[in-house]
Amino acid sequence: MKAILLAAGRGTRISRKIEEIPKSVLPVNGIPLIRRNVEMLLERHIEPIVCIGYRESKIYDALKGLDVTFYYNPFYDITNSIASLWFAREELSEDMIIMNADVFFEDELLDLVIKTKKECSLLVDTSRTIVGDFFLQLENGLIKKYGKDLPLEERSCEYVGIGIIRQRFLNNFKGKLEYLIRNQQHHLWWENILYSLIDEKNIETIDISGMFWSEIDYFDDYERILEHLSKTEDEVLIGEI
Repeated sequence: MKAILLAAGRGTRISRKIEEIPKSVLPVNGIPLIRRNVEMLLERHIEPIVCIGYRESKIYDALKGLDVTFYYNPFYDITNSIASLWFAREELSEDMIIMNADVFFEDELLDLVIKTKKECSLLVDTSRTIVGDFFLQLENGLIKKYGKDLPLEERSCEYVGIGIIRQRFLNNFKGKLEYLIRNQQHHLWWENILYSLIDEKNIETIDISGMFWSEIDYFDDYERILEHLSKTEDEVLIGEI
């Protein structure tokens, strides 16, 4: 299994709060978030591939000493994650986890992704439908509608920022990726590859409601991660007393 981490974007919504560094290198318990995620993958013998662009030297520094393959998107400032994925398209050859590099998640969440038998699915949180960044409408666990501005009454869940695509689904995935890029749709997110297939294929979901996760879009998201870790450490200390 391989995992592609998308870390090329600038993150304009949070950039003015964190100066000129990629948000995926923000420290979590003293370790850059992206390094924490890559180490979790390596521990499970999953090959990490990282797509870089904005301030790529910071990503190199954060992952120094780890066995990582890098792909550079020179057009990161005028494209979106679908273009970054296209530069790494030769890696799409076996079971793939694809994730946004600024997502914080726990070990149990990653293990849930690895163990699923679903051939193509996105992680979702059905407990979050009011406040969030990107919402999906589901029908029997399948994606039917999607969007940042999806009306409240149509929302079933928030999208987490992580997906898995099994090898048997990759031909459909790669074909649609090439189609969208050739038609100059480089402004799209990588997930739009799957959204564009929902009328042809079943795009499934994995509900992680009850598990802690956070994608860092705003500085409040980062603070929420730090608060969660602080509470977890306090609970461990109390348990040891």
